[in-house]
Amino acid sequence: MIVEAIKKINPNAQFVIRGNDLDTCKIEWHNGTTPIPKADIEAMMPIVEAEYKEKETARENLKASAKAKLIAGQPLTEEEADTIVL
Repeated sequence: MIVEAIKKINPNAQFVIRGNDLDTCKIEWHNGTTPIPKADIEAMMPIVEAEYKEKETARENLKASAKAKLIAGQPLTEEEADTIVL
């Protein structure tokens, strides 16, 4: 989530993260990327998490719709078909 939060703040940021906890990780900023304050990253993380959950919910809803249509013999949308893993 740290990477996603940084990229949401600055899509062009170039960096390397060592560790997976914001309190203990080391972020190395590369190629002139302006360092992003920890507080800004922390503030963005709940937004990134909420967006991830929304996408997961939408995917689960598409899967449920695809299953119902398959059972009923109805055609699927492309998005529904994409949720099926063979």
